[in-house]
Amino acid sequence: LLILRLLGRQVQTAMSGVPGVVDLSMEQQTDIPTLNIRPDPARVARYSLPAGEVSDRIETALLGTEVGRIYEGQVNFPLVAKYEDPRRPGDGEDTLAGIREMLLDTPSGPRIPLASVATIQEDRSPNFIMREGVQRRIVVQCNVSGRDLRGTVQEIQQRIGRAVKLPEGYRIEYGGQFESLEHARQRLTLLGFGVIAGIFLILGTAFSSYKDALIIMLNLPLALVGGVAGVFIAGGVLSLASIVGFITLFGIATRNGIMMISHIRNLYESSGADLRAAVMRGASERVAPILMTALAAGLALVPIALGMGQPGSEIQAPMAIVIFFGLLTSTALNMVVVPAAYYRFGAR
Repeated sequence: LLILRLLGRQVQTAMSGVPGVVDLSMEQQTDIPTLNIRPDPARVARYSLPAGEVSDRIETALLGTEVGRIYEGQVNFPLVAKYEDPRRPGDGEDTLAGIREMLLDTPSGPRIPLASVATIQEDRSPNFIMREGVQRRIVVQCNVSGRDLRGTVQEIQQRIGRAVKLPEGYRIEYGGQFESLEHARQRLTLLGFGVIAGIFLILGTAFSSYKDALIIMLNLPLALVGGVAGVFIAGGVLSLASIVGFITLFGIATRNGIMMISHIRNLYESSGADLRAAVMRGASERVAPILMTALAAGLALVPIALGMGQPGSEIQAPMAIVIFFGLLTSTALNMVVVPAAYYRFGAR
């Protein structure tokens, strides 16, 4: 426990200089007077007392043992048995001498003082010991103000790694809101990759060509360029809201690619024109619908994006910024890259 508390103070000291850390505190433990009674196996065996019997009798003598309950109508009371020995410490008389002289029954008949079979000494110990997963732990906690949570925790981890040397058997865990956000981030990332794979399979089946599906999916890295730029403009923090923004952005970009490729394919297969003419015509005819869709979505996101840093905008603003800048790059490059890729690799 002493080592645990010392490590807790070292962690608290390392965290105190991190920008953004406020309300820093360590779980308070107060040493209180305690009495340690340790039965001596050799002396216990000398008086033929069964193993564990001394501890049970000490508990009965000092605290009492519930042997039943008394019922009076709807109310019941515990029936507690205690020793009647006059030298048993009473309320306000719990002196060390009185406890040493407390008498215990033995199988052979005579009663012996507790001090003859146990070591009794005064000590000090924490008023409570917290455990988690059957392991002792101490909590150092703080809030974060004026800075992103992930960046703050990363700096805390670096400082603790340099300042605190953990003995064998000790470890540091980062919990609270940070732990919840990390779990959510991991789940969203896995789901995002799963959704992209699912979209690819659906497009390949719908277009009867996985080559065309791959060309449509080219819109995703085009959108990713703008989305990453938006993250840096918003402060360089990839938050949970930003990840949701990327997932939304990928859906819009995929839809734009479907609109482009499906129209070009329809022109090429139905009109009998050569591929180059079909690509040029299809791309030019889809400029207006795609631009109008992107413009409507982008303008709707501008007020939300401009609210970055305002109270209540912690989720909406980062998501809006990612979608807005992703739409800029995906819409512009979609007009050039996707038709060119289809002309080079598609419908051959």
